[in-house]
Amino acid sequence: MQGVARNQWYVIALSSEITSTPIARTVAGEQIVCYRVPGDRVVALRDRCPHRRYPLSLGRLNGEVLTCGYHGFCFQTDGRCIVVPGQERIPAHADVAVYELEEQGLWTWVWIGDSAAGDRRPPATPWLTSPDSWSVVTGMAPIECRTSLLVDNLLDLSHETYLHGGSIGTPEVAATPTMTTIDRERNVIAVSRHMDAVECPEFYARTTGLTSPIDRWQDIEFFAPSFYLLHVRIAPAGVTPERSGEDPQAFHMKILYGLTPSTTGTTYDFWAVCRDFAIGDQEVDKFLDTMQREVVQQDVDALNIVESRIANDPDPFEVVLGIDRGALAARRMIQELAGGLADREGAFWEDPAGVR
Repeated sequence: MQGVARNQWYVIALSSEITSTPIARTVAGEQIVCYRVPGDRVVALRDRCPHRRYPLSLGRLNGEVLTCGYHGFCFQTDGRCIVVPGQERIPAHADVAVYELEEQGLWTWVWIGDSAAGDRRPPATPWLTSPDSWSVVTGMAPIECRTSLLVDNLLDLSHETYLHGGSIGTPEVAATPTMTTIDRERNVIAVSRHMDAVECPEFYARTTGLTSPIDRWQDIEFFAPSFYLLHVRIAPAGVTPERSGEDPQAFHMKILYGLTPSTTGTTYDFWAVCRDFAIGDQEVDKFLDTMQREVVQQDVDALNIVESRIANDPDPFEVVLGIDRGALAARRMIQELAGGLADREGAFWEDPAGVR
């Protein structure tokens, strides 16, 4: 699959999805089967029996052995074929490829590249593994669009005003300028928007008890090519963090997205909403889960429409604004990680004069 950085970690599943019943996922064009074996260990193999290409995800798991549901070939967790029904000799090349998985709390990541390349640790997500300090709701939505459109969406939050009005969007989001910084050494793009004395949307009013006006900060870090972290700070208007860094009167959220390319035109949108308040409150969990799913679905519906328009309109021209600088930089960075800037499909490839 061209245009995708391969020596990278991608979120492949919510950890709760991986059980003794095999599941199929396609990551960057790679068809993968995931399952959990005794000892609570997660396994990922190529989802293709070498005999007749039948998906191993349609097979059955007995202990640590996965049996193909078509002709009964059996595979160990290291991908080695150990049984071929009807004969003792195991054919050459009957083994299947193994993928490295790593669980980090509620998410499981897969490495799809060269086993000897790159940083072999997924991005740190301590909020997913600290139940005493952070409460979390999480989910995943498939999108019928290329991953770059989701990158555009998340790096320009001005759309909240219009697409998510009534939940997280208020007029001030679109009206407030942003500051963008690009760290090419770490492959991180930061986009910040700080709003002072603004309306408190329902998403935060119902969970924090705050009323308007509030100070609302949105500090994005995008770790190219696949991990998005939004630091949210909500506080009564005029309250600032103490010099020590303590911020006792504020409420904090970490909004995480795992942007996983599936095929050329499909994406897995993994998300998590982490909060440092109302920890363990199941009513707040339920409210945030419902609201976040509505917000994500609004994005999904919009991006599906944009993808269909691109497919039916080959003209790549789009107006580019100063607020698009983060998305522009992200696309360039992802293409560099993928091995070049040859693929110019879509918007934001040329940095126009005056965009800063």
